[in-house]
Amino acid sequence: MADFGYHDIARLLPHRYPFQFVDRVLEFEDGHRVIALKNVSINEPFFRGHFPEQPLMPGVLICEALAQAGGLLAHGSSDGVADGFVVVLTGIDNARFRRPVLPGDQLQLEVSVTRRRRPLWKMHGIARVAGAVAAEADLLLTETPRVQL
Repeated sequence: MADFGYHDIARLLPHRYPFQFVDRVLEFEDGHRVIALKNVSINEPFFRGHFPEQPLMPGVLICEALAQAGGLLAHGSSDGVADGFVVVLTGIDNARFRRPVLPGDQLQLEVSVTRRRRPLWKMHGIARVAGAVAAEADLLLTETPRVQL
């Protein structure tokens, strides 16, 4: 399932605007790795307050983008998350922020599974801009029943 876009992402993840931080998936290795993109626009709502004079994507939202890419990997894999369940971010370890992410940047999100034991998924994510590492973190995602509202 390589190179899938908005409708595929919306089918797999519960996130919607303004909290959907993955625009497209470029590469997908079933159960192992995903490479996705987030196009960072000046129109992002968080830039109004972070910071108006010097817009900068918050590090926690870069981690959220990595977690959403990891969620796509978990949901899209053949032995992934079952129907009626979602993965939620339950831990971030070893987060490092190497360079700012600015309006106009294209954030490349690479996430790999490092360990899996249901209901837990441990992953390592690296966010890059123009090939340079912007951030990286170890992520813990947990499968949980999807709540229907």
